[in-house]
Amino acid sequence: QVQLVESGGRLVQAGGSLRLSCAASGRTFSSYFMGWFRQAPGKEREFVAAISESGGRPYYTDSVKGRFTISRDNAKNTAYLQMNSLKPEDTAIYYCAVDVTGYRRPTYARDYDYWGQGTQVTVTS
Repeated sequence: QVQLVESGGRLVQAGGSLRLSCAASGRTFSSYFMGWFRQAPGKEREFVAAISESGGRPYYTDSVKGRFTISRDNAKNTAYLQMNSLKPEDTAIYYCAVDVTGYRRPTYARDYDYWGQGTQVTVTS
């Protein structure tokens, strides 16, 4: 079992920045491929970013490239999503998830085994 807890979401003006955190339980966090997804009202959950186990290989959806940065600190069992130049269309509930099986297919939500409860990000214009 892996428990994930997101934090850092809040209301922010367009152009602003936020850093989301994802704290994981367990001692093998460094073994897990992990990702961030988001779901806006009335829309499907979509891939945002993912990162390899060591943190050396990030992946991003096109709409956030150059604005968002994913990172992880395995010593702290925590992953981060730094979000800059936020836009109203970034408004969503953001979820972190881990792939313990090892599929390492960043955009496939069904490959992720454990999910957090989500944190709300609201960007006003």
